Amino acid sequence: MKKTLARWYDSDVGYSFRHSPVAMAAALIAFICIFCATFAGWIAPHDPYDLSTLRSEDAFLPPAWVDAGSSRFILGTDDQGRDILSTLMYGARISLVVGIASVLLSMVVGVALGLLAGFRGGWIDTFLMRLCDVMLSFPTILVALLIAGVGRALFPNAHNTVAFGVLILAISLTKWVDYARTVRGSTMVERNKEYVQAARVTGVTPLRIMRKHVLPNVMGPVFVLATIQVATAIITEATLSFLGVGVPPTSPSLGTLISIGNQFLFSGEWWLSVFPGAALVLIVLSVNLLGDWLRDALNPRLQ
Repeated sequence: MKKTLARWYDSDVGYSFRHSPVAMAAALIAFICIFCATFAGWIAPHDPYDLSTLRSEDAFLPPAWVDAGSSRFILGTDDQGRDILSTLMYGARISLVVGIASVLLSMVVGVALGLLAGFRGGWIDTFLMRLCDVMLSFPTILVALLIAGVGRALFPNAHNTVAFGVLILAISLTKWVDYARTVRGSTMVERNKEYVQAARVTGVTPLRIMRKHVLPNVMGPVFVLATIQVATAIITEATLSFLGVGVPPTSPSLGTLISIGNQFLFSGEWWLSVFPGAALVLIVLSVNLLGDWLRDALNPRLQ
């Protein structure tokens, strides 16, 4: 592990990271958000899902620095008396898990199909690319709403795990196309290079060539795309949860918290929607900035 970190630190990417204040600040913010979400059960001031600790007189308390606020609730409370800060930590965990899991699933599917289409060509390439064209003709949110709605209809009393699975599938179904098209283009360039021709002459099987030789050389753009799409997936999950077809209300994500806060926005309880919205913007912005830096760091023309 130490050797890997040392090798990365001395690489061109590590040098670029050390000399990019924006990338370092974005990485720090992303690390803090991920750390708080991962260890919410240990560092959160309160457990927002422990019903025995909720009191009706604590409902709608403003932030601690506002008159009538309480030092026990730094960012205030919601309509049920739950601590906003603690709820944000638990909600960010759900948004991050759904976003990262959906990106990993779509990346695996998209890279495999793009590699196959670009290396084999012929009718396989034609069929997969027409399938991509069909998928791109549908709006992302519309497809996600359709899949999520069908899943809810088939499993009306589903456990939270099944609900998360449906949400991850709904987001992944619309994201794999980008990976497939990116990998296909890079594979078509790599398959005509000398090292691939040499591997074919020596009798290496096509599957091994794709897996051992071509795949490592086409993953650079994939990592950049995956970083950026984590932010997109989090926004899609928040949008679906805001519309009421995301995660169950018993496990609210940032989108659900924003939706709940929106109901009280014009009655004076502005903190119910402002703080979840700010947390969502902070996470997405930091991930996007990291994606922009990684794209420039892996671009040989900018070295």
